[in-house]
Amino acid sequence: MKKHFLYVLGLMLLTTSCVGEDFFGLSGFGNIKDISVSNQASNAQITNDSLSVRVEIPAGVDLSTIKIEKLELSSFASADKNVGDLLDLNTPQSITVTAEDGSTYQWKIASFVAAENPQLDNFDLNLWYKTSTDYFEPGADAASTIWGTGNPGTQILNKLATTPFDLGIDNLAAKMETLDNGRLAGTFGAPISAGSIFTGVFNSDNIDPTNPEAAIEFGTPFAGRPQKIRFKFSYVPGPENKDKSGTLLDYGDACDIYALLEVRAGGKTERLATAWFRSDATAAELSEKEIPFTYGELDSSFPDYTRPADEAYVSRDSANFVLPTHITFVASSSFDGANFAGAIGSVLIIDDVEMVYE
Repeated sequence: MKKHFLYVLGLMLLTTSCVGEDFFGLSGFGNIKDISVSNQASNAQITNDSLSVRVEIPAGVDLSTIKIEKLELSSFASADKNVGDLLDLNTPQSITVTAEDGSTYQWKIASFVAAENPQLDNFDLNLWYKTSTDYFEPGADAASTIWGTGNPGTQILNKLATTPFDLGIDNLAAKMETLDNGRLAGTFGAPISAGSIFTGVFNSDNIDPTNPEAAIEFGTPFAGRPQKIRFKFSYVPGPENKDKSGTLLDYGDACDIYALLEVRAGGKTERLATAWFRSDATAAELSEKEIPFTYGELDSSFPDYTRPADEAYVSRDSANFVLPTHITFVASSSFDGANFAGAIGSVLIIDDVEMVYE
Protein backbone atom coordinates (compact mmCIF):
# COMPACT_ATOMS: atom_id res chain seq x y z
CA MET A 1 0.00 0.00 0.00
CA LYS A 2 2.91 2.35 0.76
CA LYS A 3 4.27 1.78 -2.73
CA HIS A 4 0.85 2.60 -4.15
CA PHE A 5 0.72 5.86 -2.17
CA LEU A 6 4.16 6.93 -3.40
CA TYR A 7 3.27 5.93 -6.97
CA VAL A 8 0.12 8.08 -6.88
CA LEU A 9 2.12 10.95 -5.38
CA GLY A 10 4.73 10.64 -8.12
CA LEU A 11 2.08 10.52 -10.83
CA MET A 12 0.49 13.69 -9.47
CA LEU A 13 3.87 15.40 -9.52
CA LEU A 14 4.45 14.44 -13.12
CA THR A 15 1.09 15.73 -14.22
CA THR A 16 1.46 19.07 -12.42
CA SER A 17 5.03 19.98 -13.38
CA CYS A 18 4.82 20.73 -17.10
CA VAL A 19 7.58 22.88 -18.57
CA GLY A 20 6.32 25.77 -20.70
CA GLU A 21 8.95 25.28 -23.38
CA ASP A 22 8.22 21.58 -23.91
CA PHE A 23 6.78 20.65 -27.32
CA PHE A 24 7.30 18.12 -30.08
CA GLY A 25 9.98 18.89 -32.65
CA LEU A 26 13.27 20.77 -32.45
CA SER A 27 13.14 23.60 -29.96
CA GLY A 28 13.78 27.16 -31.10
CA PHE A 29 14.13 28.52 -27.56
CA GLY A 30 17.49 30.06 -26.66
CA ASN A 31 16.86 31.75 -23.35
CA ILE A 32 19.05 32.25 -20.34
CA LYS A 33 16.67 31.06 -17.63
CA ASP A 34 18.97 31.59 -14.67
CA ILE A 35 22.52 32.81 -14.12
CA SER A 36 24.67 33.65 -11.14
CA VAL A 37 28.21 34.96 -10.96
CA SER A 38 30.80 35.44 -8.26
CA ASN A 39 30.24 38.36 -5.86
CA GLN A 40 26.65 38.76 -7.05
CA ALA A 41 24.58 40.79 -4.59
CA SER A 42 21.06 39.82 -5.71
CA ASN A 43 19.24 37.68 -8.25
CA ALA A 44 20.17 38.45 -11.84
CA GLN A 45 17.72 40.63 -13.77
CA ILE A 46 16.90 38.66 -16.93
CA THR A 47 14.91 40.29 -19.74
CA ASN A 48 13.96 37.91 -22.53
CA ASP A 49 12.60 40.59 -24.87
CA SER A 50 15.94 42.42 -25.08
CA LEU A 51 18.14 39.35 -24.50
CA SER A 52 19.82 41.13 -21.60
CA VAL A 53 21.07 40.23 -18.12
CA ARG A 54 22.02 42.71 -15.39
CA VAL A 55 23.89 41.56 -12.29
CA GLU A 56 24.40 43.58 -9.13
CA ILE A 57 28.00 43.63 -7.86
CA PRO A 58 29.21 45.41 -4.68
CA ALA A 59 31.45 48.46 -5.09
CA GLY A 60 35.15 47.70 -4.96
CA VAL A 61 34.95 44.23 -6.50
CA ASP A 62 37.38 43.54 -9.36
CA LEU A 63 35.03 43.28 -12.33
CA SER A 64 37.68 41.86 -14.67
CA THR A 65 37.55 38.34 -13.21
CA ILE A 66 33.89 37.63 -12.52
CA LYS A 67 33.25 33.87 -12.65
CA ILE A 68 30.07 32.23 -13.94
CA GLU A 69 28.83 30.04 -11.10
CA LYS A 70 25.47 28.92 -12.53
CA LEU A 71 24.06 29.00 -16.05
CA GLU A 72 20.64 27.50 -16.83
CA LEU A 73 19.43 27.59 -20.43
CA SER A 74 16.33 26.57 -22.33
CA SER A 75 15.94 22.83 -22.77
CA PHE A 76 18.43 21.40 -25.30
CA ALA A 77 20.15 24.78 -25.81
CA SER A 78 23.90 25.36 -25.48
CA ALA A 79 26.10 28.42 -24.95
CA ASP A 80 29.60 29.58 -25.80
CA LYS A 81 30.18 30.26 -22.08
CA ASN A 82 30.10 27.68 -19.31
CA VAL A 83 30.17 27.49 -15.54
CA GLY A 84 33.70 28.39 -14.44
CA ASP A 85 34.37 30.79 -17.32
CA LEU A 86 35.48 34.33 -16.46
CA LEU A 87 33.78 37.53 -17.60
CA ASP A 88 35.25 41.03 -17.68
CA LEU A 89 32.22 43.06 -16.60
CA ASN A 90 34.00 46.38 -16.78
CA THR A 91 32.11 46.47 -20.07
CA PRO A 92 29.02 44.48 -21.17
CA GLN A 93 29.86 40.96 -22.32
CA SER A 94 28.19 38.66 -24.85
CA ILE A 95 26.92 35.12 -24.37
CA THR A 96 25.79 33.31 -27.51
CA VAL A 97 23.02 30.78 -26.88
CA THR A 98 22.26 28.22 -29.57
CA ALA A 99 18.81 26.60 -29.55
CA GLU A 100 18.23 22.96 -30.43
CA ASP A 101 17.10 23.90 -33.96
CA GLY A 102 20.32 25.87 -34.57
CA SER A 103 18.90 29.36 -33.98
CA THR A 104 21.38 31.65 -32.23
CA TYR A 105 20.70 34.41 -29.72
CA GLN A 106 23.20 37.09 -28.68
CA TRP A 107 22.70 37.86 -25.00
CA LYS A 108 24.34 40.84 -23.28
CA ILE A 109 25.37 40.66 -19.63
CA ALA A 110 26.24 43.84 -17.75
CA SER A 111 26.88 44.78 -14.11
CA PHE A 112 25.72 47.62 -11.91
CA VAL A 113 26.88 48.77 -8.46
CA ALA A 114 25.04 47.23 -5.54
CA ALA A 115 23.25 49.31 -2.93
CA GLU A 116 25.38 49.91 0.15
CA ASN A 117 22.61 48.85 2.55
CA PRO A 118 20.50 46.33 0.61
CA GLN A 119 17.06 45.01 1.50
CA LEU A 120 15.46 41.76 0.42
CA ASP A 121 13.41 42.07 -2.75
CA ASN A 122 9.68 42.20 -1.88
CA PHE A 123 10.61 42.49 1.82
CA ASP A 124 7.15 43.88 2.59
CA LEU A 125 5.57 40.73 1.09
CA ASN A 126 3.00 42.79 -0.81
CA LEU A 127 3.63 41.04 -4.14
CA TRP A 128 2.09 37.61 -4.77
CA TYR A 129 1.70 35.90 -8.14
CA LYS A 130 -0.70 33.16 -9.22
CA THR A 131 0.96 29.89 -10.23
CA SER A 132 -0.03 27.73 -13.16
CA THR A 133 -1.85 25.45 -10.71
CA ASP A 134 -3.96 28.32 -9.39
CA TYR A 135 -2.50 29.21 -6.00
CA PHE A 136 -0.42 32.16 -4.86
CA GLU A 137 3.29 32.40 -4.11
CA PRO A 138 5.25 35.45 -2.84
CA GLY A 139 6.93 37.61 -5.49
CA ALA A 140 6.19 39.46 -8.70
CA ASP A 141 6.52 36.29 -10.80
CA ALA A 142 8.10 32.85 -10.71
CA ALA A 143 11.15 33.91 -12.73
CA SER A 144 12.26 36.81 -10.53
CA THR A 145 11.10 35.99 -7.00
CA ILE A 146 13.62 35.29 -4.26
CA TRP A 147 10.91 33.72 -2.07
CA GLY A 148 9.69 30.16 -1.82
CA THR A 149 7.22 28.16 0.26
CA GLY A 150 6.47 24.50 0.83
CA ASN A 151 3.22 24.81 -1.13
CA PRO A 152 4.51 23.06 -4.29
CA GLY A 153 4.98 19.93 -2.19
CA THR A 154 1.68 20.10 -0.31
CA GLN A 155 -0.75 21.33 -2.96
CA ILE A 156 -0.78 17.82 -4.45
CA LEU A 157 -2.59 16.89 -1.22
CA ASN A 158 -4.91 19.89 -1.66
CA LYS A 159 -3.11 21.62 1.22
CA LEU A 160 -1.76 25.18 1.14
CA ALA A 161 0.03 25.92 4.39
CA THR A 162 1.31 29.36 3.29
CA THR A 163 -1.06 31.96 1.86
CA PRO A 164 -1.24 35.74 1.37
CA PHE A 165 -2.99 37.46 4.28
CA ASP A 166 -4.82 40.75 3.75
CA LEU A 167 -4.03 43.29 6.48
CA GLY A 168 -6.12 45.95 4.72
CA ILE A 169 -5.24 49.18 2.89
CA ASP A 170 -3.37 47.30 0.13
CA ASN A 171 -1.07 45.63 2.66
CA LEU A 172 -0.44 41.90 2.35
CA ALA A 173 1.50 39.61 4.67
CA ALA A 174 2.36 35.89 4.72
CA LYS A 175 0.18 33.57 6.76
CA MET A 176 1.62 30.19 7.74
CA GLU A 177 -0.53 27.51 9.32
CA THR A 178 0.27 23.98 10.45
CA LEU A 179 -2.25 21.72 8.72
CA ASP A 180 -3.52 18.17 9.18
CA ASN A 181 -2.45 16.15 6.13
CA GLY A 182 -5.10 13.50 6.73
CA ARG A 183 -5.05 9.93 7.95
CA LEU A 184 -3.50 8.38 4.84
CA ALA A 185 -0.51 10.74 4.85
CA GLY A 186 -0.19 10.27 8.61
CA THR A 187 -0.01 6.51 8.13
CA PHE A 188 3.15 7.02 6.10
CA GLY A 189 4.81 9.38 8.57
CA ALA A 190 3.69 12.74 7.17
CA PRO A 191 0.80 13.76 9.47
CA ILE A 192 1.20 17.53 9.21
CA SER A 193 2.39 20.29 6.92
CA ALA A 194 3.94 23.31 8.64
CA GLY A 195 3.52 26.63 6.88
CA SER A 196 6.81 28.20 5.86
CA ILE A 197 8.35 30.94 3.79
CA PHE A 198 12.03 31.19 2.88
CA THR A 199 14.54 32.78 0.57
CA GLY A 200 15.39 30.21 -2.04
CA VAL A 201 13.85 27.83 -4.53
CA PHE A 202 11.54 24.85 -4.20
CA ASN A 203 12.81 22.28 -6.71
CA SER A 204 9.91 19.93 -7.48
CA ASP A 205 12.31 17.45 -9.10
CA ASN A 206 13.71 16.67 -5.63
CA ILE A 207 10.45 16.15 -3.73
CA ASP A 208 10.77 13.43 -1.08
CA PRO A 209 7.53 12.74 0.81
CA THR A 210 9.56 11.71 3.87
CA ASN A 211 11.80 14.80 3.90
CA PRO A 212 10.11 18.20 3.38
CA GLU A 213 13.43 20.07 3.04
CA ALA A 214 14.90 17.79 0.35
CA ALA A 215 13.37 19.90 -2.41
CA ILE A 216 14.39 23.26 -0.95
CA GLU A 217 17.49 25.11 -2.11
CA PHE A 218 17.85 27.72 0.62
CA GLY A 219 19.33 31.18 0.18
CA THR A 220 19.54 34.08 -2.24
CA PRO A 221 22.47 36.34 -3.22
CA PHE A 222 23.01 39.17 -0.74
CA ALA A 223 25.93 41.49 0.03
CA GLY A 224 25.07 43.61 3.08
CA ARG A 225 26.19 43.63 6.72
CA PRO A 226 23.05 44.55 8.70
CA GLN A 227 23.17 44.90 12.47
CA LYS A 228 19.63 43.58 13.03
CA ILE A 229 16.65 42.08 11.32
CA ARG A 230 13.26 43.67 11.98
CA PHE A 231 9.86 42.17 11.20
CA LYS A 232 6.22 42.27 12.23
CA PHE A 233 4.64 39.05 13.41
CA SER A 234 1.83 37.40 15.30
CA TYR A 235 1.74 33.81 16.52
CA VAL A 236 -0.84 31.55 18.08
CA PRO A 237 0.37 27.99 18.73
CA GLY A 238 -2.03 25.10 18.25
CA PRO A 239 -3.40 23.29 21.30
CA GLU A 240 -1.67 19.89 20.96
CA ASN A 241 1.96 19.54 19.94
CA LYS A 242 2.64 16.05 18.59
CA ASP A 243 5.53 14.19 16.98
CA LYS A 244 5.26 12.44 13.61
CA SER A 245 3.86 9.32 15.28
CA GLY A 246 1.01 11.31 16.80
CA THR A 247 2.41 11.13 20.34
CA LEU A 248 1.51 14.16 22.46
CA LEU A 249 4.66 16.04 23.47
CA ASP A 250 5.22 17.55 26.92
CA TYR A 251 6.10 20.95 25.45
CA GLY A 252 4.21 23.34 23.19
CA ASP A 253 4.72 24.24 19.58
CA ALA A 254 6.82 27.29 18.68
CA CYS A 255 7.40 29.46 15.64
CA ASP A 256 10.83 29.81 14.06
CA ILE A 257 12.04 33.00 12.37
CA TYR A 258 15.72 33.32 11.50
CA ALA A 259 18.21 34.84 9.08
CA LEU A 260 21.68 33.52 8.28
CA LEU A 261 24.35 35.49 6.44
CA GLU A 262 26.60 33.11 4.56
CA VAL A 263 29.76 33.07 2.47
CA ARG A 264 29.53 30.49 -0.31
CA ALA A 265 32.68 29.80 -2.30
CA GLY A 266 34.47 26.81 -3.74
CA GLY A 267 31.56 24.50 -3.00
CA LYS A 268 31.60 25.38 0.72
CA THR A 269 29.13 27.36 2.82
CA GLU A 270 30.43 29.17 5.90
CA ARG A 271 28.27 31.06 8.41
CA LEU A 272 29.06 34.75 8.77
CA ALA A 273 26.22 35.94 11.01
CA THR A 274 23.14 34.59 12.81
CA ALA A 275 19.84 36.16 13.89
CA TRP A 276 17.35 33.68 15.38
CA PHE A 277 13.95 34.00 17.05
CA ARG A 278 12.04 30.98 18.38
CA SER A 279 9.01 31.46 20.60
CA ASP A 280 6.16 29.35 21.98
CA ALA A 281 4.38 32.41 23.44
CA THR A 282 1.02 33.53 22.13
CA ALA A 283 1.23 36.90 20.39
CA ALA A 284 -2.27 37.40 19.02
CA GLU A 285 -1.73 40.94 17.71
CA LEU A 286 0.74 41.90 15.01
CA SER A 287 3.76 43.57 16.65
CA GLU A 288 7.29 44.58 15.68
CA LYS A 289 10.34 42.55 16.67
CA GLU A 290 14.08 43.19 16.23
CA ILE A 291 16.71 40.46 16.47
CA PRO A 292 20.43 41.37 16.38
CA PHE A 293 22.85 39.61 14.05
CA THR A 294 25.73 37.94 15.84
CA TYR A 295 28.79 37.94 13.57
CA GLY A 296 31.24 35.08 13.76
CA GLU A 297 31.15 31.92 15.84
CA LEU A 298 28.32 31.52 18.35
CA ASP A 299 29.40 30.99 21.96
CA SER A 300 27.93 28.55 24.49
CA SER A 301 25.13 30.95 25.46
CA PHE A 302 23.35 30.22 22.17
CA PRO A 303 21.08 27.15 21.82
CA ASP A 304 22.45 24.26 19.82
CA TYR A 305 19.76 24.62 17.16
CA THR A 306 21.14 28.02 16.15
CA ARG A 307 24.54 26.61 15.17
CA PRO A 308 25.53 25.28 11.73
CA ALA A 309 25.44 21.49 11.77
CA ASP A 310 29.08 21.23 10.71
CA GLU A 311 30.23 24.21 12.82
CA ALA A 312 31.41 25.86 9.58
CA TYR A 313 31.98 29.56 10.30
CA VAL A 314 34.05 32.13 8.46
CA SER A 315 37.42 32.79 10.06
CA ARG A 316 37.47 35.02 13.12
CA ASP A 317 39.30 37.78 11.22
CA SER A 318 36.95 37.62 8.24
CA ALA A 319 33.89 37.96 10.46
CA ASN A 320 34.89 41.56 11.17
CA PHE A 321 34.83 42.80 7.58
CA VAL A 322 33.85 40.27 4.90
CA LEU A 323 30.61 40.68 2.96
CA PRO A 324 28.24 37.73 2.72
CA THR A 325 27.45 36.20 -0.63
CA HIS A 326 24.01 34.87 0.41
CA ILE A 327 21.26 35.23 2.96
CA THR A 328 18.97 32.44 4.12
CA PHE A 329 15.75 33.66 5.74
CA VAL A 330 13.21 31.17 7.08
CA ALA A 331 9.91 31.52 8.94
CA SER A 332 7.74 28.57 9.98
CA SER A 333 4.57 28.03 12.01
CA SER A 334 6.08 24.92 13.67
CA PHE A 335 9.77 24.88 14.56
CA ASP A 336 10.12 21.12 14.02
CA GLY A 337 7.85 20.92 10.99
CA ALA A 338 10.66 19.47 8.86
CA ASN A 339 10.35 16.36 11.04
CA PHE A 340 6.53 16.39 10.73
CA ALA A 341 6.20 17.47 14.36
CA GLY A 342 3.95 20.36 15.36
CA ALA A 343 0.54 21.43 16.55
CA ILE A 344 -2.29 21.49 14.05
CA GLY A 345 -3.72 25.00 14.01
CA SER A 346 -0.49 26.86 14.84
CA VAL A 347 -0.65 30.14 12.91
CA LEU A 348 2.23 32.53 12.20
CA ILE A 349 1.73 35.80 10.30
CA ILE A 350 4.80 37.76 9.21
CA ASP A 351 5.24 41.06 7.38
CA ASP A 352 7.85 43.73 6.58
CA VAL A 353 11.07 41.76 6.88
CA GLU A 354 13.68 44.54 7.01
CA MET A 355 17.44 44.67 7.42
CA VAL A 356 18.52 47.32 9.94
CA TYR A 357 21.80 49.18 9.33
CA GLU A 358 23.32 51.56 11.87
